Amino acid sequence: MPDTQTPLWTAEAIASATGGQLHGPDAPQEISVSGLTYNSREIEPGDLFLALHGARDGHEFASAAFAAGATVALVDRPVEGGPYVLVPDTLKGLEAMGVAARDRARLRGAVTGSVGKTSVTQAIKAGLDLAGSSHASIKSYNNHIGVPLTLARTPQGTDRAVFEIGMNHPGEIGPLSQFVRPHAACVTTVGPVHIEAFADGEAGVAREKAAIFQGLVPGGIAVVNAADVHADIVRQGALEAGAVLRTFGHEAGCDARLLDFVADSEGATVTAELDGRRIEYRLAQSGVHWGLNSLCVILMLQALDVSLDTALQALAGFQPLAGRGQMKTVAIPGGAFTLIDESYNANPLSMKAGFVSLGGKPVGEGGRRVVVLTDMLELGEHSRALHEGLASAIQAAGLDLVHAAGPQMRLLYDILPPSLRGQWRAAAAELAAEAADLVRPGDVVMVKGSNGSRASVVAAALGRLTSEGDNPSSSGAPRATR
Repeated sequence: MPDTQTPLWTAEAIASATGGQLHGPDAPQEISVSGLTYNSREIEPGDLFLALHGARDGHEFASAAFAAGATVALVDRPVEGGPYVLVPDTLKGLEAMGVAARDRARLRGAVTGSVGKTSVTQAIKAGLDLAGSSHASIKSYNNHIGVPLTLARTPQGTDRAVFEIGMNHPGEIGPLSQFVRPHAACVTTVGPVHIEAFADGEAGVAREKAAIFQGLVPGGIAVVNAADVHADIVRQGALEAGAVLRTFGHEAGCDARLLDFVADSEGATVTAELDGRRIEYRLAQSGVHWGLNSLCVILMLQALDVSLDTALQALAGFQPLAGRGQMKTVAIPGGAFTLIDESYNANPLSMKAGFVSLGGKPVGEGGRRVVVLTDMLELGEHSRALHEGLASAIQAAGLDLVHAAGPQMRLLYDILPPSLRGQWRAAAAELAAEAADLVRPGDVVMVKGSNGSRASVVAAALGRLTSEGDNPSSSGAPRATR
């Protein structure tokens, strides 16, 4: 169990970890810290305030942080209002705290990938919770600030921890993995995300993702998606890092092999082989991509010394995260429709997986399979081709209607067959204003797009068409007709 009697940090320990000097009113060495944040609006009594430099200089908010209850601040210049630890660089100081705290967790895992890393991280966390004391990234704290911050938040006495690692540009993942020093790491999948930063496109993304294995402890385990088109690049990165390789995929020879995935109104049943042993288990997730995702989770949990029974129990209870597949039955005049909220983020891989999942959903009498799309962002010069490339996947999935918003989705909308074209608007807010006209009883509606193109605004508007039907179970769902 985590040690709840010992503070997360003391001022003395912060100074020791960072090489800083404690200053301020009386500067008592016994100052204790129960949490840490760089956002003065999130300060809780007992927190350490991190005065980081960003769009605004965090030092400007030190007084407000102290007034809100911060007990000490980490700064690179003197501030007023309370005691502080003075260091040459606050980000470097945070990194040093993260490194000093990481061994509080006996076993550590790390997750990256173009698609699914947040959900997979949290599913692993669900298994770690059942196995003992655990710690994990919150939200999508996966960058140069989020990773050391999550490390520095590791409680004393943590048994296992899992960290999400992301990137926007080349050279980011390797150093972050070195901070974590994971015992096991995985790459969920590789796709055209942030490709504008890589001269060789997806191959460069794959090499960057594989850099997560550079931080593995000696003898660490690399979990690789053998079904991924760039599996060879990722596998090579694991071998170069001296990792023990574990694979998941569809083909014989994978350590975890997906045999069947059958979705239903309450989730899915998965049939697989694990190290040659046939297993069957339930998921609370119904998206087809969760077949492989679940195998990735199982291999990671095994690598972190969690039993298979515990892993399967965790997967059976792990619900879709907000904006990542949550389902809701929405009552409207004349009946109801099912809303699938995939509005948190999007890229070509996750879009196509979403279409396949939507295509397999039963609809109510007279209902349609409707997708509402907003622009995919950060695709650079490939944006037109990748948006237009969604048309064939939409048709192959058997979807009935497409509503769209944004200039990039206009490129897709214009090449769709007229029978598939619903509404197009220049911005998500305009489409949201017409939410009641986008659906009818019996429909199953998926909303998906990049966070920056505000797909969530459309999802929220559709969800607000009623105050009822918040239960994601099958009760109240449209009656299946096929």
